[in-house]
Amino acid sequence: METVDVVIIGAGAAGMMCAIEAGKRGRRVLVIDHAKAPGEKIRISGGGRCNFTNRNVRPENFLSQNPRFAISALRRYRPADFITWVERHRIAYHEKTLGQLFCDGSAREIIEALLTDMREAGVSLRLSSTVSNIATAEGGFRMKVNGADLICRSLVIATGGKSIPKMGATGFGYEVARQFGLAITKIRPALVPLTFEVGLLERLRGLTGIALDALAKVGKARFSGAMLFTHRGLSGPAILQISSYWREGEEIELNMAPGVDAFAVLRAARTDQPRQSPQTALATLVPKRLAQHIVEIEGLKGNLADCSDKALRRLADAVNHWRVKPVGSEGYRTAEVTLGGVDTSGLDSRTLEAKVVPGLFFIGEVVDVTGWLGGYNFQWAWASGWCAGQSV
Repeated sequence: METVDVVIIGAGAAGMMCAIEAGKRGRRVLVIDHAKAPGEKIRISGGGRCNFTNRNVRPENFLSQNPRFAISALRRYRPADFITWVERHRIAYHEKTLGQLFCDGSAREIIEALLTDMREAGVSLRLSSTVSNIATAEGGFRMKVNGADLICRSLVIATGGKSIPKMGATGFGYEVARQFGLAITKIRPALVPLTFEVGLLERLRGLTGIALDALAKVGKARFSGAMLFTHRGLSGPAILQISSYWREGEEIELNMAPGVDAFAVLRAARTDQPRQSPQTALATLVPKRLAQHIVEIEGLKGNLADCSDKALRRLADAVNHWRVKPVGSEGYRTAEVTLGGVDTSGLDSRTLEAKVVPGLFFIGEVVDVTGWLGGYNFQWAWASGWCAGQSV
């Protein structure tokens, strides 16, 4: 029967970081994953360049039933700490908007650096392997790995959520949590494109492929960024961000000319160029096809001189205050993360250890801590993995 100090199920960002830290402390660590390769979500992230952290990480960038839970880990392992790690491995990187950091080259550089540190820390990695029959044993846990018995003192669940099942994502971590009596908050796809009902899609069919900057709002949440009309609904960073806050039955409000008073622009155009068409004037604010669509929907004909203030206000509201009700999202298939997870009330915020099951840890996306788009979820993975690695 094989015996190790620490078993980590999940060879993603959180799992590999935890393994490195535990191995550096002299623990005999085994990382197990059912995938054929480690770090698959790292590999595909950021368009293959991995948005590995964000300089501006704050607690308010994360959603959780307990918004304060993540503070301890995020303070103990900060973006600057991971940036130092990146620089130590001589991985070239650059900053995009809003503090987002990406590799200059390939995301594989991050994976290779993690694997290098794991090897140096004496960590064993077992891929294409299945874990089953997990149970407590004297002083730790017993399980089967590909049918063979394995015993460990500490067990870390770093299996992620249900997002992107084609990468092997499952609900395994939630099943383990429930088995040991931990609660799971409601889970749902997050950072995901939103979809429209068939009738609205038909009306918007000619807009597919149009991209523009927008301000998306729902409730008190608001996000600026690119927005894209798709054949299913809306996508783009502004939509992915707001999707984490949107719930079925709610409208979202979209300003498709943020920072511009569309009504003032249209009134000025009517004064300066009264023979100009409403569509031409509106096309100075939004893409031409969208301008045409809005004018047709509002049923305006003739020139600007023929348009009343009331008519121009309708056009302006369609640009600055478009209210639309999605019917759903594209689901886990395209969701970047899973919102919700292992209830943080059952975990120690400093170590990520289950309060009622000594030696059992949950880290990364499987926990009810979900970050915004832009490197925040990776920082939670690094931070939660690092903290657990100090205690396993």
